[in-house]
Amino acid sequence: MRRFILFLLLTTVACRQGSSQQTSQATTSKTDTTGFYQTKTPANDGIGRVYMGREISEVMGHLGAGWLERSDREQEERTDLLAGALDLKPTDVIADIGAGTGYFSFRLARLVPQGKVLAVDIQPEMIEYLTAGKRKAKTPNVEPVLGTITDPKLPANGVDLALLVDAYHEFSNPREMIDNVVKSLRPGGRVVLVEYRAEDPNVPIKEHHKMSEAQATKEMKAAGLSLLKNDRRLPQQHILIFGK
Repeated sequence: MRRFILFLLLTTVACRQGSSQQTSQATTSKTDTTGFYQTKTPANDGIGRVYMGREISEVMGHLGAGWLERSDREQEERTDLLAGALDLKPTDVIADIGAGTGYFSFRLARLVPQGKVLAVDIQPEMIEYLTAGKRKAKTPNVEPVLGTITDPKLPANGVDLALLVDAYHEFSNPREMIDNVVKSLRPGGRVVLVEYRAEDPNVPIKEHHKMSEAQATKEMKAAGLSLLKNDRRLPQQHILIFGK
């Protein structure tokens, strides 16, 4: 628990001391010409930008990279179980959106040896982590991709599965991002959100860094996606699988 409290303090600092791109995200979020968003006084861990009744959370910046790669992450989150829920084929193209340090990108790349993983992040610092990690992990089928706050820069009709692990709730422009993700999906393609369960008060994560199944389903429906399955194998997180 002490480690977790320290993490909360560190991620708060990381949110406020992140890259210039993150700062741009927070500034951009105050102005909306799309009609999708509203503004409010920010909560302690929110940015004051509201989408479909949900205040968007602050971003965990690149300074929190150590938390993503902590040695006990697999034990705490049972990350080893996630791949089994994804029903991957060796030829699949996976978009790991909000890839961060590539914790999942490099693991999943080995499961799609004839396919590839598009490791997307909006922070140039994370792209540097990914590029270095690709060499270290010897996974040539991982391709780092620098996206923007509205567009993950994915190829149209080129993705079999878009994976967003603890990332979607931080998007300052979730509607535009998911609309662009949907455009990238091949026939039968899926979008998978892994999010801490807001329905469970025992999950020790800040409120705005959780999502409920109902809220996620409502937001994905607005982008033309339906909930296919909520896989419940993880101890603290939803695995919400959506398709057209």
